Amino acid sequence: MGSTAIVWFRRDLRAHDHPALHRACAEFDRVVCAFVLDEALLDGRYRSPSRTRFMLGCLDALDGELRSRGGGLVVRRGRPERELTALAAEEGARAVLWSADVSPYARSRDARVGEALRTAGVEARPMPGTYVADDVTGPGTQRIFSPSFRAWAAAPRRPVHEAPARIGGPRTGMPEVRVDAGVPEPARAPGEPAARRALDAWLAGPVDGYRRAFETSVLSPYLRWGCVSARECEARAQEHGTPGARAWVRQLAWRDFYAQTLLTHPDNVFHEQQERMRALEYEDRPDRLAAWAEGRTGFPFVDAGMRQLAATGWMHNRARLVAASLLTKELQLDWRLGEAHFARLLLDGEPAQNNGNWQWIASVGTDPAPYFRRMYSPERHQERFDPQGEYVRRWIAELGTPDYPQPIVDRREGRARAKERYGRVIA
Repeated sequence: MGSTAIVWFRRDLRAHDHPALHRACAEFDRVVCAFVLDEALLDGRYRSPSRTRFMLGCLDALDGELRSRGGGLVVRRGRPERELTALAAEEGARAVLWSADVSPYARSRDARVGEALRTAGVEARPMPGTYVADDVTGPGTQRIFSPSFRAWAAAPRRPVHEAPARIGGPRTGMPEVRVDAGVPEPARAPGEPAARRALDAWLAGPVDGYRRAFETSVLSPYLRWGCVSARECEARAQEHGTPGARAWVRQLAWRDFYAQTLLTHPDNVFHEQQERMRALEYEDRPDRLAAWAEGRTGFPFVDAGMRQLAATGWMHNRARLVAASLLTKELQLDWRLGEAHFARLLLDGEPAQNNGNWQWIASVGTDPAPYFRRMYSPERHQERFDPQGEYVRRWIAELGTPDYPQPIVDRREGRARAKERYGRVIA
């Protein structure tokens, strides 16, 4: 009997450009592909029925990709350190390979898995594959994005791998997972085949309008679950070579930057990265939070975004920034409330990106521009990005009728109050 390895899938639900899978197929005679349904993943702090449904669809698609190559996906339910150790014993595996991640939970879980495997005499081999750059702790870990981006752009890159032609190994059915109803109109169909079609369509032309119009890829749910690799996205965008493609690559750099930030500042999951900003005061206004979450603020651009999120599990990035600015500045509410709401609904919600973006817009995290530069006007953003009102009319049927609410805050007064709050902390 030849040598056997296990590839433990997590946020890398694909066969193409998967370094751990590529290495396992090159070095071992037999590869067992596995996923562990961890209760902490299903019911933990970042629990999201919508995201769980999307994940299950991605797992089903991954199983199909593996079956087409002679293998399949083994799915277990339980604690990864126990299930992977047991699976290694059953299959006679000498090693377990996986794509490393950066969140505090992922690092703690991976440490437990590695210790359990080594105790059982099985090699534990974390690999790159979750981000564009192999080593997110390497050059460019500064607190400011621009110098980090320059170092990131100059860093070496690994090659983009084709999917293995053949992957042998066992397969099992999916354990029953009971999930509450998710968003009614998911923004994307799950899985690697859908992700690759979406990437092809984006690079076929729409990417050229990126940053010049309200154009966006809607690839973030696929990047969150690794249905397509960030490294392949970068390589193909660079090959495309247009200004829009280069601007999109810069957004992939932000993704790596926030991964660096969470890796080096794990307390960010609970606290403001800037220690002085932990003294910032917030108001306790459940009525305002509910109006914001339900898209009833009276600011059409914000409300359209919030309703898009509730319906599809996705929101345009520009609408995310404006909605978050309104919550944290004019409405005087804690950024963590917004982060939690997004985490419950976003198909692309991942701790590093969600936390990093919320701290950025709240002016309490990394890359700290003056707080008043991140007080975004909903009206001006609508004029710039949705001048014909197509976006807001799509999501707000009652716009222009007596049923649509008046603004819940006077923005001039809200801005003045925000300046007082931030000014006290900075002084």
